[in-house]
Amino acid sequence: MERNKALEIVAKQLTEKRYTHTLGVMETAIDLAILYEADEKKAELAAIFHDYAKFRPLEEMKKIIIEQKFDPLLLQYNPELWHAPVGAYLIQEEVGIKDVEIINAVRYHTSGRMNMTLLEKIIYLADYIEPGRQFPGVEEARKLAKKDLDEALIYSVKNTIIFLMNKNQAVYPDTFTFYNDLVMKKERYVYGE
Repeated sequence: MERNKALEIVAKQLTEKRYTHTLGVMETAIDLAILYEADEKKAELAAIFHDYAKFRPLEEMKKIIIEQKFDPLLLQYNPELWHAPVGAYLIQEEVGIKDVEIINAVRYHTSGRMNMTLLEKIIYLADYIEPGRQFPGVEEARKLAKKDLDEALIYSVKNTIIFLMNKNQAVYPDTFTFYNDLVMKKERYVYGE
């Protein structure tokens, strides 16, 4: 699918502010794909569609989660997580995207998971560091992203977990698993195992 067609589809689903965010994620994802030798076209499309379901009504998302037998744990956590798996489903049903790598990059862009693929990592990080984001630590994450993808992800996921804990919010288990997986793989690499 061509970029302009994809953006036209997504623009109908998003607010102006979220569309601007999406453009930032797209450009960042392309830059990261070039840097880390990932498929640029897939990074572009996954970034464009990553927030496809962001503004769907909660009841519609809840219904899809139940009907499609997604992880029922999702319903116990902050609804901010829901748009990722629901979006992954809807881009298949409504847009016709069948590429599993793109679908999974959309599905895991908020929670992360164990054994993230390169594309999934790029979309997760691009969403976190795109130019419109302004929060404590984002500049450090941007610097790390230029040097070491996994280090940037460890830093970003840790920041997210700490942010949620400071607000007394529950942390979805896949996010802890993602963090642990990154750290343990890094340790194995460092210790030569």
